[in-house]
Parts: sequence; structure tokens; C-alpha cells
Amino acid sequence: MSAALDTILAARRAKADLALPGDLAPATPESGYALQWEVAKALGAVPPAGFKIGATTQQMQKILGLTGPAAGFVPAGSVNPDGTEFRFAGFRQPGVECEIGVRLGRDLPPGPCSPEAATAAVAEVFPAIEIVEKRYGDMGRLHAPTLIADQVFHASGVIGAPCAGWREMDLGAVRGEFHVGGKVVGAGHGRDLLGHPMAALAWLAGSGAAEVFGGLKAGQVVWLGSVTPPIWLDGPCAVEARFEGLGTARLRFT
Repeated sequence: MSAALDTILAARRAKADLALPGDLAPATPESGYALQWEVAKALGAVPPAGFKIGATTQQMQKILGLTGPAAGFVPAGSVNPDGTEFRFAGFRQPGVECEIGVRLGRDLPPGPCSPEAATAAVAEVFPAIEIVEKRYGDMGRLHAPTLIADQVFHASGVIGAPCAGWREMDLGAVRGEFHVGGKVVGAGHGRDLLGHPMAALAWLAGSGAAEVFGGLKAGQVVWLGSVTPPIWLDGPCAVEARFEGLGTARLRFT
């Protein structure tokens, strides 16, 4: 595992494609999450500031060779306020995702969890944007456990202002519209996240990520998944995730 860890960290430092040869690549999702924990430890992110959920749609699961969603840890440096500016050149083949995010008000232990229990653990709900990176060459040859080990594309993100009335809203019906460079590039609804945003949070509590990191903790931020496919960027631009009733999250690449 140490050789696989060194390969992942070296690829990130060099902003190079990650390729784990067969003798180094994790063989199962469980070993992928174990290696992800080693990555987090090496980056000083244990415990993490939160998590991201990726591949919440069957379409993305098929593309990535997954049988379900996948989760990655989020370090403290990824939790940025609305309106943060980023250097485009600081990322490798960056993309953005239009997300609903939450901040936990109480712990969720690892293991089976209902959407109702997940909802009760949430303190805040807000619009969010995740920055992802295409850190791989041939996506068709990328094995799902390696993707899990490498944080499921995660690079950074921003979170918008919390919505005061979210408990009275039907979060599954909330529509999100994604704007990149002043143009609408996609739209979706909260129900696109495993049927409901809180169902996605409940899935995370029972996931391999929650198991290796010792559950979800009060204060952690979770990007629950994107209501649109990832939008891969060509250069500097402004990005906005606008959610009816929840508000807007913004970032800019310069």
C-alpha cells in the first residue's frame, strides 16, 4: 500500500496522470477506501473536514465502472466560502459540479442509516460547487477502486450561505441550474441524488468511506452529489450553482 500511496502523491505533486499498475492498484472498493484513508493521513486530513459523494446517477456509475455511488474525503482547504477565486492553472484538467451541501450538527455513526436519521443530524443546507480534476489518461481503463483511493476526482470547492427554511422545503423537488461563463450548461433536481439529498447522506453514513474514517462527525461538510454531469472547463471563467429556494453558490477561475 505504501508504494501505491507514494504513486498517488507523486502524481498530484507533478500534476501528472495517475496510473497505478496492476500490482499496486487496489482490487476492491474496500481496499480502495483503505488506501484513501492513507492518502488522507499523508495530507493531514484525518479526521477530514467532510466528504463528497460522486456517481449518484446510473449514467455516471456506468461510465466509471461503479455499481453504486462512491465517496471521498474532503480536506479543510477545500471548504471555501461563496465567491472564492481560484487560479485555473493550479488545477489539472478542472471541472465543476452543481451540488447541494450540508453541515452536520451531530455525529452519524458508521453503518445503516435512514434518510430520517440523516435529516435529524443536519444543521445546515446550502448550495455548493465542487471542483473536480480529470487526473487520469484513458478513463476506460480506470478501475473503480483506484478512483475511490484518489478521492473520486475531488480537488476543492465552495459552499454558499445556509438556507434558514430548508426543513420546510421539499429538497427532492428543488431545481438547480448551473451557469458557466454566463451560460446555462445544465440543470437537475434534488431527487437526482439517489432519490433525495438526505437519502444520499444516509448512503454515505453506511459507506466504506464512513467505515474507514470512523463515521461522520458534527461540523463536517458534505457535498451530496451533483444534479448535473461534471462540466470540464477550457479556461478561466465564472461559475454559479443556482438552486430555487436554497440560493446560489459562486466561484471564479482566473
